[in-house]
Amino acid sequence: MSKIIVLMGAPGAGKGTQARLLQERRGLPQISTGDMFRALLKTQTPLAEELRPILATGALVPDDLTIRIVRERTGQPDCLGGYILDGFPRTTAQAEMLEKIAVEQGNEIGAILVDVPFEILEKRMTGRRSCPVCGEIYNVYFKPPKMDNVCDLHPDVQLNHRADDNAETSKVRLETYEQQTQPLLDYYNATERLHRVDGTRDVEPIYNDIEKIVTGGR
Repeated sequence: MSKIIVLMGAPGAGKGTQARLLQERRGLPQISTGDMFRALLKTQTPLAEELRPILATGALVPDDLTIRIVRERTGQPDCLGGYILDGFPRTTAQAEMLEKIAVEQGNEIGAILVDVPFEILEKRMTGRRSCPVCGEIYNVYFKPPKMDNVCDLHPDVQLNHRADDNAETSKVRLETYEQQTQPLLDYYNATERLHRVDGTRDVEPIYNDIEKIVTGGR
């Protein structure tokens, strides 16, 4: 039986990196609602016509339309062997709708949380710096440059610090994430389908643990 992986993690937890690795190494497509919406807007389908005015006003896409878009995308041939959902479901109502899709597709659902304490996530976000020339990413707490605020590869270039990578913004983002995600964690935990992976480690050990969950230890 194929598997639907609901991949969760707070901003800065490294969830996107793990989804990309699963796609590259296991051939599991990463399905994100944002990507689906953007791709759909480029088409002239009835679903696109429904979606276009909603996104134009900045309103939230209703659950019923979101689930129809998810159903259509995950019904494509590349999803036959399973797929990763990134950013969906966002609510328990959407999670219940996903159960129906799983039954229709003959899939099992597993939820994986890349778990990182909030104090580390704050440092990951507020400590981020990047080189405007080569794009190299640094972190003043975990991966500092050799010289303060200067790129190792371009010593005459000052590193950039994004305006929204500050303590106040990071705190709000993490609190919002917790409020929105805790009901989902409770939902999947209640049916023993929630797996927690220690996200404080390097990328490869985290990936190895996730891969074991996805493959059932094979």
